[in-house]
Amino acid sequence: QVQLVESGGGLVQAGGSLRLSCAASGRIFTINAMGWYRQAPGKQRELVATSTSGGSTNYADSVKGRFTISRDNAKNTVYLEMNSLKPEDTAVYYCNAERVTTAQPVGIAMRDYWGQGTQVTVSS
Repeated sequence: QVQLVESGGGLVQAGGSLRLSCAASGRIFTINAMGWYRQAPGKQRELVATSTSGGSTNYADSVKGRFTISRDNAKNTVYLEMNSLKPEDTAVYYCNAERVTTAQPVGIAMRDYWGQGTQVTVSS
């Protein structure tokens, strides 16, 4: 199966920066898109940023100009550079890998995968 391992969360003061990383491992053939979502207490999970295998990126309006997503396709790794952090960015950040194709005993499977989440806390 596929595992997504996240790292880089932590506690930072408002205005500070953090860099999240997420590496996908397993018998992977292709990954259509990788991205980051976040969920704050009492709120629904929301999209932060995504990056397709072709290089297209998409950002939530709330993070445009502050966050940058990048991806290393050869390493099946996605990064999220977060600058000018605000207290409202506090949330658990989840890595997502969309439409991942993997080798099976017979044939190929395709599904989405999620990481376990990493806490980002921004103090005011």
